[in-house]
Amino acid sequence: MGLDVTTPSAGPVTIAVVGCGQRGKAYTTYALQEPTKCKVVAIAEPRPETRKWMADAHTVDRTLIFKTWEDLLKASEDAVKIVGKRLADAVLIAVQDHMHLEVALAFAEHGYHILCEKPMSTTVEGCIEMEAAVKRAGVIFGMGHVLRYSPYNRAITEIVRSGSLGQLMNAVHVEPVGHYHFAHSYVRGNWAREAESCFSLMTKSSHDIDLLCHWFSPSVPTRVSSFGSLLHFRKEAKPPEAGGSTRCLDCSYESQCPYSAKRIYLGPVSKDHKGWPASTIVDGVPDIENITSVLQNGRYGQCVYESDNDVCDNQVVNLEFSTGATVSFTMIATTERICERQTRLHFSHGEIVGDMSTFTVTDFRTGKSTLHTPIDEGGGHGGGDLGLIRTFIEAVRTGRQDLLGTDVSDTLRSHLTVFAAEKSRKEGRVIDCVEFQKMAKAKLSS
Repeated sequence: MGLDVTTPSAGPVTIAVVGCGQRGKAYTTYALQEPTKCKVVAIAEPRPETRKWMADAHTVDRTLIFKTWEDLLKASEDAVKIVGKRLADAVLIAVQDHMHLEVALAFAEHGYHILCEKPMSTTVEGCIEMEAAVKRAGVIFGMGHVLRYSPYNRAITEIVRSGSLGQLMNAVHVEPVGHYHFAHSYVRGNWAREAESCFSLMTKSSHDIDLLCHWFSPSVPTRVSSFGSLLHFRKEAKPPEAGGSTRCLDCSYESQCPYSAKRIYLGPVSKDHKGWPASTIVDGVPDIENITSVLQNGRYGQCVYESDNDVCDNQVVNLEFSTGATVSFTMIATTERICERQTRLHFSHGEIVGDMSTFTVTDFRTGKSTLHTPIDEGGGHGGGDLGLIRTFIEAVRTGRQDLLGTDVSDTLRSHLTVFAAEKSRKEGRVIDCVEFQKMAKAKLSS
């Protein structure tokens, strides 16, 4: 039985942060920019330097700094018993993917509004469980599908919803992950192995599928097919010149390799660039010494052709919607662009063509094309990170889930579409999305 959920009183909405790494920092920047609207009051993070940075940046009381989320939750339970209220209004869940479910279930039960980094869970069953827990608790729920909230995508959404170009009939959407980004996150990093995280379509592209479903709504996906593989980042593709080397710092071919760990991590740090991706592989500020140690001893120094990764580095997804509209989505690792999506939306009376910075709207009836350049407010995902946390905070403050433009059931539907796409890839057949969702829910309730 969840605790009573109330709208926050006057003053900033208070947040407990579970996971103070890259995503936790990205979202909580808003609290530093708008301290009258949002305040970080408690944190849980196992890494000492990362924990200290967040605590110092937000002047968190030392009694509300924890190593584990379990300790934070226990302190909140004690606070309810002693003073009759939780430690915070909402919880930001930014831990590793496989932990999202257990943290969300625990905090939902105690009445916390939830902003959870994508995905909901790494399993179909977990996603369904999270939906049930959030609905049972009656809390505001936000999902880290940040693409919805960037000024660029919001501007496109407004045009789609206006109907000014007629019916949306087709979308062609490409996510260019970026060659060294993929190597960092999905070959050497936390999302390299499906068993330890999830398949790459979910961990990387679930918010692309969500955005596409959002644009075609209220139409829903009815059928999906998908093809993909791990084509390049495997031993068979290793350049012969690299010989038997298994680590970049020991490899004679390293200077010619685009995936050289020395090039990706040490190069920028030596020029005093200490942000992503080097900042994510050490606890604290990256420097030559600690980065070199990681490359000598850890997974981020391994040859990308000798790693134990197993997730797809290229995948296509074809969707059919209930209106008969169609979508083609491509996720590809080996690109120069880093996550700068290219999109074409085809309507009955016009089209939109964009690259995540600008988009051109063409009206076939007038023959007029108009270039749009939405203001980038800064931060990650073209302002999407800021847009999401700002919208979530306002939703919590007012008690209005509708401000987020989605809810937990809508989020579940887009997740299940991603799972259905992966089932198609693995089984080599077209999947009925509606039937897939029915069977998934029936299996859990049986």
